[in-house]
Amino acid sequence: MTASTPGRSLWQRHQIIEKNSILLLIGILIAVSIGGLVEVLPLFYLKSTIEKVDSIRPYSPLELMGFNIYVREGCYLCHSQMIRPLRDEVERYGHYSLAAESMYDHPFQWGSKRNGPDLARVGGKYSDDWQRDHLRNPRAVVPASIMPGYPWMEKKPLDPTHIGEHLATLALEGVPYTKDMIDDAVADAWAQGSGDDASPDFLKRYPKAIVRDLGGNKGQMTEADALIAYLQLLGTQVDFKIYDDKANIR
Repeated sequence: MTASTPGRSLWQRHQIIEKNSILLLIGILIAVSIGGLVEVLPLFYLKSTIEKVDSIRPYSPLELMGFNIYVREGCYLCHSQMIRPLRDEVERYGHYSLAAESMYDHPFQWGSKRNGPDLARVGGKYSDDWQRDHLRNPRAVVPASIMPGYPWMEKKPLDPTHIGEHLATLALEGVPYTKDMIDDAVADAWAQGSGDDASPDFLKRYPKAIVRDLGGNKGQMTEADALIAYLQLLGTQVDFKIYDDKANIR
């Protein structure tokens, strides 16, 4: 093959890129950018990116405060909330996760590591007392646990004063909090966690929310109460029998 042949000319041009680190870096960035755009852009136009699940609702004020504590403590570093559609995961943890389940999470808590079990279906699996004992001293209920204890949570008072402002901020992000939800946020948080009578519209606004004394000091809610309210919600909003029945029909 002579130097003037097309194959030789192409090889020479390729050598220029290989020998020039700046050009090679630019080429890599262009290739990665194109690949990323091809994968990401369609998600903004596909209606099926997040399936519509009518039973999914935003967090109640108390659950949202528990979510904030969960994020603050970095629980996602050891616990995931994403069950993959693999047989071993489904048999151990339950139905695989739906995208809609985390549509109101800011930020989402899928996690990337499991030092502890996946928590996507932990809601209702254990009692409030079990959750409280587990937070206080994990080895009291799971002897082999390597999780650190969080005993101060059941002693630290919960302050819901500004939770309405948090709801208002999330509403700007597209979370469907109404004006009534925002205005009644503090009262709803106290009513849900103390077991007192909630407003008549509370369960209409937040279906399947637990309304009971979560075991904290009477007349005073704690961070443990909020975190337990959040954990008891996980995985309880969707009736997965519907999806199982559809799979069996197919």
